[in-house]
Amino acid sequence: MKLIPTTCSGLLVAGVVWIAPNMLLAQDRSTTTVTQGQTSSTAQVERAEVVYVSGNELVVKMDTGEIRSITVPDTARAYVDGKEVTVHDLKPGMKLQRTITTTQTPRVVTTVRTVSGKVFAINAPYTLVLSFPDGSPNKQYKIPKDQVFMVDGRKTTAFELQRGTPITATVVTTAEEVGTAERRVTTGTAPPVAARPATPPAQPVLLIEAPAPAPVAAATPPPPRPAPPAEPPPAQLPKTASPLPLVGLLGLTLCGVSLGLRAIRERRAR
Repeated sequence: MKLIPTTCSGLLVAGVVWIAPNMLLAQDRSTTTVTQGQTSSTAQVERAEVVYVSGNELVVKMDTGEIRSITVPDTARAYVDGKEVTVHDLKPGMKLQRTITTTQTPRVVTTVRTVSGKVFAINAPYTLVLSFPDGSPNKQYKIPKDQVFMVDGRKTTAFELQRGTPITATVVTTAEEVGTAERRVTTGTAPPVAARPATPPAQPVLLIEAPAPAPVAAATPPPPRPAPPAEPPPAQLPKTASPLPLVGLLGLTLCGVSLGLRAIRERRAR
């Protein structure tokens, strides 16, 4: 549990201080009383999915979409499907939920001390230094405002105190604290296991034994035939055409032209 002090107030020397003339032993005793207040609790829930695990390094995706990388100690425990696991048992796809419960309890701590000693030094009206017969170190105390000391049945102020005067005083200290306790529980569920296809039953294999074929000798390939010699190209192309058809066509054309000229002359003569 962590204690968080909020305020601290008190009187170092309170009430009437009695002077004990026959004090023989040094005294600095204290008693403490604690008054508890009303307890309040708050709960915070975080949900995430395991993305990656390697050793103690854990990467999760929060339900808000945030990606977090966490170093998880070996002592941390989670309950997945009711089974206690460590970080080394986590697998990608697991859903985790962490519930953080914070409990706060206010309390008032009152300490009452009884101090007995002799005046060693005084800075009236502010502080007082006491010495102790058993040789323990001197201590300085604050004198509250308007403090009254009783010396031999007579009220005395700090200005009237003398070095060596025995004093028995009560020191009251009051402090307000808040006790905070935090409890974290992580639970989760494993991802669903995909159904595996059923394995078909093994089928018997039927083999038929047959005699091995006789080895066949490799045939000797025939020798290659010589290629026929290539024919030399002809010295000049053969003559396959004659100019006679062209001459006949030209003559026929001239006859047609002559007949046409003749017909034109006859028309003009008429």
